Parts: sequence; C-alpha cells; structure tokens
Amino acid sequence: MSIERDAAFTGGRGTAADTSSDSDDAVERLTTTPNKDPFYRSPAGFEKAELGAVLRSRRVEIALFGTIRQRVSAWQLLYRTSDMQGEPRTGVTTVLLPAGAVPGPSRPLLSYQCAIDAVSDRCFPSYALRDGAHAHGAVPQFELLIILYALRRGWALSLPDHEGMDGRWGAPVEPGYCTLDGIRAALSFAPLELDDSAPVALWGYSGGGLATSWAAEAADEYAPELNVVGAALGSPVGDPASAFSRLNGTIFAALPTMVVEGLRRTYPDLDRTIRDHVAQPGMTILSSLERKTTVHAVLTLLMHDLERYTDIPLADVMATPELVQIFQDIQPGKSAPSFPLLVVQAVHDPIIAVDDVDGQVERYRTAGAHVTYVRDRLSEHLSLHPIAAPATLNWLADRIADRPVPPNTTETVWSSALSVSGVRGLLGLTVSTGRALLGRVR
Repeated sequence: MSIERDAAFTGGRGTAADTSSDSDDAVERLTTTPNKDPFYRSPAGFEKAELGAVLRSRRVEIALFGTIRQRVSAWQLLYRTSDMQGEPRTGVTTVLLPAGAVPGPSRPLLSYQCAIDAVSDRCFPSYALRDGAHAHGAVPQFELLIILYALRRGWALSLPDHEGMDGRWGAPVEPGYCTLDGIRAALSFAPLELDDSAPVALWGYSGGGLATSWAAEAADEYAPELNVVGAALGSPVGDPASAFSRLNGTIFAALPTMVVEGLRRTYPDLDRTIRDHVAQPGMTILSSLERKTTVHAVLTLLMHDLERYTDIPLADVMATPELVQIFQDIQPGKSAPSFPLLVVQAVHDPIIAVDDVDGQVERYRTAGAHVTYVRDRLSEHLSLHPIAAPATLNWLADRIADRPVPPNTTETVWSSALSVSGVRGLLGLTVSTGRALLGRVR
C-alpha cells in the first residue's frame, strides 16, 4: 500500500503534505531498497523548501534483524537538506518514540548516527531497521540493540541516513548537514509534538562517530537555532587518510576500499584519478560494493590490496594533488563546537588507531572545544561501543539536564565498565537486549 503523495510547498520549514495518519492501517508495510522505493524520490520543486522541511512521511515497523518486530512508534521523514557545496538534496531520517509514549514538547531529542560504513543502500538505517529488510551484515541492524536501550530513556530519536541518497561514505561536512536537517525535520514533525527549543544531543560510533563529528562541527554555523547540548563521539576515525594506509591489504581492507568508492561519488577529480590509474579488475571490485553490506564486503575482500590494480605505486596515487587535498578535507577536528564533547576510544583498537583519535581531540582543544576524552585499555573496536554505551548515555543525560560539565581532561581507564554505574548500565543493556530478542515476532 502506497501512502506517499508529492508535497505542496509554501517555503516554510516544517511545511509538509504527505504526513500519514497515526492509525495502524497507515503503517507502510512494503519494504523495498531505497533505490526502488518511491518514498525516497525527491518531489518536484523540493529545492524551494527551507532546510529541514519535511517533504514526505510515513509510519513504519521497526524489527531487529528485519524479523523481530519491536514495540516502538516509528516514522520516516523525507526532508530538504544540502550537499557540501550547498546544492539542494533530500535526506531521510527514521524517528522513534518509546512504545505508548505520549508526545509532548518537553521531550529531548537524541540524533543517533549509525555506523553505515558501506555504500550499499541496504545498509541505510531507514532500510536496514525496517521489518522485512534483507540487510544481513548491515551494522545498523546490530546497533538497533543500543538504539532501543537509548530509547528506554524516554527520549525521541532521529536516525538519519547521513551518507545521503547515493552512499557518500567518507565525505566531509555533508553528513553533518544531513544530520542537522534531520533534527530540524524531527522537531517540526507534528506527530512528535516536540518543541523547537527542545534539548538535542548527538551520538555515534565509528563511522557514525565520524558523522557525529561533522554534525558537531557544523552545528553552530549551519543550524544555530538548534539547542544542541552535547555530542558523544565513539571511536570517530580521527584521520581517514591514516586509516586508509593502515587498513589496505589487511583483514579489514574492505573498509578503506568502500571509502574510496564513497569518495568517488563525492569528488569528480578523485573519480578521474582512480579511472586513470586503476585497472578494470579493480574498478569492477569498486563497483561490486554497491551490492554488499559491510560484513559481506569485509568477508569477501580479506587482505585485498588496491595497489595490485594500480599502474603506479599506491603511495604515488595518494600523493597526487587531488588526493592530498581530499585527505585534508575529510580529516575532522577543524572547528570547535560551542557545546561540550565526549570522546571514547579503545587504546588497542585494530581498526581506528588511538593516535588518530588523540590527534582529533587535540585539534578540537586547540580550536577551543571542551572535550572529555576517555581511553579504554581493555576494549577493542567492536566491544567498546556496548561497554561504553551506559556511561555515554549517562553523560548525554547530564547534558540534557544541564548538570555541570566534567573537566576538560584525558583519562585512560582499564575499562569503562569498571564502576558501580558501569556494571548497572551493562545489566540494563542486557535486559534491554533480552526484551528486543523477545519482541513482537512477525
């Protein structure tokens, strides 16, 4: 059943036809990938709408791993945003309320940026989190357990497809615009009944942490009217160029390869350089990523070395003026948000080097940002996110409640879980996970 209708614009933010009713029979039940779903198509004249204007909406069902339905209220919003050159684009965010929650203006909003970490639209949270999604190996399907745990706080959540419609993984600034306009859309979406001045928090891990970095850096200038009270950056990449050099040819080689494919879609100069120096078998591998989820790509490109397909050494390709400029562009940490930041990072992380995140924190502090930086000795990349989630949510809750901000410090701990509140939080996450696994099965 299709419920989308092209919106009529009057130019105001929050203006939107296409808002579905709240009845159960209005839930959109057909789950197709975004490239085949008419909901994602930009309506005629969308360029005239203000940033963050809701262009189209629908109710959807959220399901763990695409099969175990969850008792949450969920809508998807198509809204007006812009790319890093300021050109009009559309974005999609999935907004959630706890089951049975009565909408109200006093409710805070958490924008959670998933670790999409792929160029395939099957990894976009708007698809991967829906009932009936075929997205095995998409990271957002695993992150849903943490998203549901956050939802227990009673907050509204916004989950943007921050890579845009064409999977521009690794692009600078643009994920921040997409995230911030998703927040604008959520605040103006009538069924949520949120206040324009509601406190807004930002959170993301890994690729989602990088997107959150861009949102935090852009917020003061791009969306000064938003009441952003804090941002939590989990393992936020720090230096994508460094990660590319370290991971190419390793068991995680798919990650930098997918970044190359994402950046090809962002920078025409890079696309030309790649086509000039990469042989056809390498181009075929890059194109094949359009169909792969993150886990699938990692498993199929183990130890893949892009240099096998270049006609000059990869170091020389990376030293071309075009790539040098791009790697400078995509390094976060260039500006200081006016609100406090929390950064968490595993000391022994095989994917994101702690030195790179140290550098990002130092750049923020040099620019004048207030950063609470926690380095975890016992965790690694995959384990740190759930282990640090309770403490991260407590930090965000304190920012929402306007409690005193912790000192601007760097602390290296054995584990983020080694405290009474940490253990209590992990128990809560375990209970929340059990509830999710026992959700309303389809």
